[in-house]
Amino acid sequence: MIHTLPSLAAARNALPDAEISWIVESRSAELLRGNPLIDNVIEVDTRSLRKGTVDEILPEIRRQVSGIRKFKFDIAIDFQGLLKSAVIAKWSGAKKRYGYSRKELREPASRLLLTESVHTDRQIHVIRKNLQLLAGALSIEVPDANFEFPIQTGPEHVAEAAAIIENAGNDFAILNPAGGWVTKLWHAEKFGQLADKIWERFGMRSVIATGPAETELARQVEANSRSGKTVLRQPTLKDFYELAKRANLYVGGDTGPTHLAIAAGAPVVGIFGPTEWWRNGSPVAEDICVERTDIACRIECHRRTCNNWICMDIDADRVFEQVVKRLKTTGRKTDFAGDIRL
Repeated sequence: MIHTLPSLAAARNALPDAEISWIVESRSAELLRGNPLIDNVIEVDTRSLRKGTVDEILPEIRRQVSGIRKFKFDIAIDFQGLLKSAVIAKWSGAKKRYGYSRKELREPASRLLLTESVHTDRQIHVIRKNLQLLAGALSIEVPDANFEFPIQTGPEHVAEAAAIIENAGNDFAILNPAGGWVTKLWHAEKFGQLADKIWERFGMRSVIATGPAETELARQVEANSRSGKTVLRQPTLKDFYELAKRANLYVGGDTGPTHLAIAAGAPVVGIFGPTEWWRNGSPVAEDICVERTDIACRIECHRRTCNNWICMDIDADRVFEQVVKRLKTTGRKTDFAGDIRL
């Protein structure tokens, strides 16, 4: 969703009078609510369609389809490339349904539900891939750099970020030990070690930002930090966005908060294993990825589970070296020893 926000901005800039709707899973809809570039945020819950009996599921399908069909769409664009997203495009009733060409789809069978396909370049960042799809579908010009991430926040989100900063201090790092797949996780104890190194070198506390289901993971980070200079918080997505706008540094894996930190303009050090930085990482040249390039099994891996899980076996010292390097590019003054003065 975050990687598609620049396409929203490009579509609105090119077609200011168009009616634009975004169909989104309810659990992720927070970032889109109140966005002035979107006329209709249509929430669906595909998880509710995966359990229960046929007699229970069919009424739910009818309810969700009717919520979509009340809008009269001319065009649907499937940025996700999955069967479920293509089904939703079909449900929309749009006569023209655009998506990627078959070989570029994550689930090629979804092509059967689309009416038009757009070829996109291979091995490009997903933001640029989405923009190429948009350009092909709407015949508009799209940017290749300086991407816009339109996210609407309110005073309550700014206030929550300020409350966290009051506790952490004006100069702080955000560490996010979570990830959607277990194979994307860097070890929690190493995040604790990294928090200590950041404190000892720069005098910055680390905010350990996690979701409600990740409390134990955050506690493991805290338990492995000898300095005790960590602050555990569970901000909402919009709270996190406002917090990341003010962070000196962000460190995390291939997960939603990392993409949100990039959108917020935080200096980022990513730790990537089964997925590719060039595709899912930061389009900002100064941001850095730490990854294992000495193992052959990472080629087009994308495994959610793995019996040979070594791609995230990376020392805290190596990550910290890249933290130092990234902080030096933020414009802060350094002394002769290379230390950053805060």
